[in-house]
Amino acid sequence: MTKAPLQIIPIGGLGEVGKNMMALQYGNDVIIIDAGIMFPENDMLGIDYIIPDFRHLSQQTNLTFHAIIVTHGHEDHTGAIAHVAGAFRAPIYATPLTRGLLEVKLKQARLLEHIDMFTFKAGDTLKFGPFSVETFHVCHSIPDGVGLGVDTPVGMVVHSGDFKFDHTPVDRWPPDFAKLASFSSRGVLALMSDSTNADRAGWTPSESVIDAAFDRVFRRAQGRIIVSTFASLISRIQQVAAAAVRYNRKMAVAGTTMMENIRMAINLGYLELPNDLIITLDDAAKRNPREVVIMATGTQGEPSAVLGRLAAGRHDKLSIQPNDTVIMSAHPIPGNEEMVHRIINRLIQRGAQVIYDPVEQVHVSGHASQEEQKLLINLVRPKYFIPIHGELRHLKAHAQMAEQLGIPRENIAVVENGTMITFQPNGDMEVGERIPGGYVFVDGSGVGDIGPSVMRDRETLARDGVVIVNAVMDRKSHALLADPEIISRGFVFLRDADDLMQSAKLTIKRVLEQNQNANGNKFELVQDALGRLFYNETKRRPMIFAFVNEV
Repeated sequence: MTKAPLQIIPIGGLGEVGKNMMALQYGNDVIIIDAGIMFPENDMLGIDYIIPDFRHLSQQTNLTFHAIIVTHGHEDHTGAIAHVAGAFRAPIYATPLTRGLLEVKLKQARLLEHIDMFTFKAGDTLKFGPFSVETFHVCHSIPDGVGLGVDTPVGMVVHSGDFKFDHTPVDRWPPDFAKLASFSSRGVLALMSDSTNADRAGWTPSESVIDAAFDRVFRRAQGRIIVSTFASLISRIQQVAAAAVRYNRKMAVAGTTMMENIRMAINLGYLELPNDLIITLDDAAKRNPREVVIMATGTQGEPSAVLGRLAAGRHDKLSIQPNDTVIMSAHPIPGNEEMVHRIINRLIQRGAQVIYDPVEQVHVSGHASQEEQKLLINLVRPKYFIPIHGELRHLKAHAQMAEQLGIPRENIAVVENGTMITFQPNGDMEVGERIPGGYVFVDGSGVGDIGPSVMRDRETLARDGVVIVNAVMDRKSHALLADPEIISRGFVFLRDADDLMQSAKLTIKRVLEQNQNANGNKFELVQDALGRLFYNETKRRPMIFAFVNEV
């Protein structure tokens, strides 16, 4: 029987940080790896988050989607699960903790009862049509993470997941070096490896170094301690809880998703907390500030998260108090630095002492640095190398590293989202064209209905504002019945722009008088004339809407 080629289709996470999603296709059989989101950039006004553009796959009715395999529980790998699972209706496979986090999301999306979910443990082998998937444990900044060795009719492909080689992890579960070494002995066609820290020399510090930093901060704190981290960062919550117990503090949780994740992790045995440790926010408010630590979300500067609302003074139950210590236990995702720094400054303005890396080592990366990435390549010794998970600069740096380790340049594929990589039955690699796709914006309940034109309009409104004109004319005489009404928002302050508004009214009258016989395009003529006037006077281009009514 003639073999088919193997196609690797990166849908998200290549050329960017976030919305990780990958598909492997052999004939008509497909498995999907991860379903993440990306946080919006500063110029993406009003956007809640961004999901991968998987329409190229979901619209192909001849394909069989065997599984959605999720490597670990972080948002950039799980956040789009409701959208992806709803589109493909394929069963979801995940380790126990990751499954618990996914169930929280699917329950909120009211999809939990409609999607089949299966649990596996690191080390298990999963069979999906022509694919045999060997799972192996990796260390990351969240427990229960896995990488995948996918055996296909063309050869084995290893997907690292997000990883680092931590010899002293918080959960005391080191990486599965033996499994990685066994892949090498059997022959690896291609390695797809996490590139997030490919520009960072050396080794990533162990998660265990955070314990000492927390101890120093807790010992010095004179009031409440507010620890902000990702809602899914279960290992960090465990470290905060241990410090709280040592210093006789109770823990309150601000944020529904984080509280649901904590309950789930306790039930599954991934969190070990004393029964009397967690208290309500109302109870925390009645206690001595030195007896309280509060867990919160918002490390990426999100305005709607707990930390963002505290910085703006908009939280309904909490406010920053003198002597509060705020610990930001996360690094800014590339592109979020400005928002994070703004949050830090506002918290300081309100009287808080803010602790963040590098002030104290209260966070370490969950991703491998250069020496660990080299070790993975040398352990696996693949024929071909595909750097994944990172901006283009990270992918390129990782590729150069692989070349230094002896992988020929022609055997390395640096590609961005949508670029299909094909492995022929004889093992040769071909890099194809990019399939159509891009950002899919989620704005409120709308998914994908916000496109580039809407984003440009929002940028214009934010930059130059809007002007609305209403003019009423006599249908027979074509004379204006009253002065045109002009409403301005975000353009100029009307009380300080009397001369400009008077010029605008005269311009409107002149255009309408000179074009009395124009039929349906009077409003366009008014808009064009006002646009020229406003630009000449202010060098701004507000969005102008003119309404000319004849009565």
